[in-house]
Amino acid sequence: MRTILPPEIILPSDVSVFLAGTIDMGHSVDWQQTFIHQANKEKKLDDVVVFNPRRKSWDYNWTQSIENVWFSEQVNWELDAMESADVILLFLEANSKSPISMMELGLFADSGKLMVCCEEGFWRKGNIDIVCKRKGIDQYRTFDELSAAVIAKLKDLVESK
Repeated sequence: MRTILPPEIILPSDVSVFLAGTIDMGHSVDWQQTFIHQANKEKKLDDVVVFNPRRKSWDYNWTQSIENVWFSEQVNWELDAMESADVILLFLEANSKSPISMMELGLFADSGKLMVCCEEGFWRKGNIDIVCKRKGIDQYRTFDELSAAVIAKLKDLVESK
């Protein structure tokens, strides 16, 4: 697998996945690396591109404004990567707020790309469950179940291309 981090240029690929979900300004567990580690064990996924939004050079003091060139670059990179991705893995941790992730769910609910895990205890789990049911989005109870399902989906996509 090849991991692309912001602000790297997003090039077309045969199969790709975007890792959306809880980051909480860097205070959450780095579940993205856990997924990448699990997926890297799969030989058939060598050519899959992973879009990981955890920017190495993120500065928590950046003004979150369209006028801030670095912030704007990050948000646009994420939107471009989600539009480009074949699969969007969306993980919402129980003890997070994740308002941007909820916005991403809304933006891509009709895309057919989303696979979601919203842990028990998430403050708006009911809303997430209803949107997923209404839009026919596959939902998983745990991060491990979500990871396994995304890896299986990526394998299927690789085999069909």
